Amino acid sequence: MRTVYAPVAAALGLTGPEESELVVPSARYTGPVVGYRITLDYREGTIDGGVELHRDTYYLSVDIEQLAMTIGVVEKCGGISFSAKNQKQLRKSLQGHADYAQLVDPFLADADPDTAEELMRQAGAREWSKR
Repeated sequence: MRTVYAPVAAALGLTGPEESELVVPSARYTGPVVGYRITLDYREGTIDGGVELHRDTYYLSVDIEQLAMTIGVVEKCGGISFSAKNQKQLRKSLQGHADYAQLVDPFLADADPDTAEELMRQAGAREWSKR
């Protein structure tokens, strides 16, 4: 980052860089097969809820609402809120995501990892390398 921005900063008379170790606030809850991650985006005023499955060399992540629709425990998109612009909205959104975790978990917690992976891939899971 410094290498790219240094010439621009000098040309514009900017000071810095002022670096931060701050990461996006998130919480992860892990079960025997899958984990649930909630991430708070301060800038956008939203939360994101996902389901993760860790394998040896990669992990999968998928939006919890999409997974719930794929499994068939909810009928359509839009059943949960993502807004976190104030305390009331944040609580409502967190509760909705927690409720969805309770809906999908019975299909994942007792499943073998291969079955959970298949369900997640059907829901459009993204694969991330651990390397």
